[in-house]
Amino acid sequence: MKKFKKWTAYTIITLLLIVVAAVSYITLALPNVGKPKDIKIELTPQRIARGKYLANYVAVCIDCHSTRKWGEFAGPIDTTHIGAGGEHFDKNVGFPGDVFVPNITPSNLKTWTDGELYRAINTGVRKDGSAIFPIMPYSSYGKMEQEDIYSIIAYIRTLKTYNNTYPARKLDFPLNIIVHTMPSKAAESTRPAENDTVAYGKYLITTAACADCHTNNKGLEYGGGKEFGMPGGTVRSSNITTDATGIGAWSKTAFITRFKQYNSNAKTHMVNPGDFQTVMPWYRYSGMSENDLGAIYAYLRTVKPVKNKVIKFSVKQNTKG
Repeated sequence: MKKFKKWTAYTIITLLLIVVAAVSYITLALPNVGKPKDIKIELTPQRIARGKYLANYVAVCIDCHSTRKWGEFAGPIDTTHIGAGGEHFDKNVGFPGDVFVPNITPSNLKTWTDGELYRAINTGVRKDGSAIFPIMPYSSYGKMEQEDIYSIIAYIRTLKTYNNTYPARKLDFPLNIIVHTMPSKAAESTRPAENDTVAYGKYLITTAACADCHTNNKGLEYGGGKEFGMPGGTVRSSNITTDATGIGAWSKTAFITRFKQYNSNAKTHMVNPGDFQTVMPWYRYSGMSENDLGAIYAYLRTVKPVKNKVIKFSVKQNTKG
């Protein structure tokens, strides 16, 4: 019996040492995506214009890195503080932790090199080597063409400066350990010619990271149903495949019109807790050109249909007696 207890103790100690070693490796050695590039991006008018388009209307960096007004439908951004950060993810929206999206105006990024920004965007690693939580879809951005990322960086460098600062990130266990494993090396691509419509549409929809929200289960890409907590209820992403439960009956014109109805002339409206609300940044995506929206539509017509009738919004039930 004594020998059994002795070996049991040895086994437990060994397992604990293995766990400690694994955690130490993950937290100290990862992420490991390589050093930032030694680059200096020229801020040409062409790059700034391209970056402004991508950051505002395709990759929608500005949408997350500005505060959204959730008292209004579709949460339009506060345009008085573009890029100043402050969007908050916590348990009120079903997030396992407490995260404020950072300020990306020049005041907060002045010590970052262009190479460090490039690495952050396409691999998810900060200046200090720590992991960014993939609220920012860097796995999708890592498939972008190098020049497009250069353009986004060029545009960000021109933003009006704001000095907003926010509390440090807090993630629940074990996510605070797992997050170190999430960044990965980029798989950059070449932006297809616009006349190669389907390939170009795939590039755009990847840059926009649409699959992140519109995919709930692996193998059922763009089938919708992913849940997002909202004040007073739960909203679910739409099925955007060609199945009848998705957008199978939509014409190209109807698809484009759906986005363009939220253009700069559109009037928003107030919503109360429990009213239908959406996380879809319609007011940002409405700025995409009709040609680009049409290319995304063309690509979606090639995606495997997924039969999934989505209940878009459920009101939170009052559990108090």
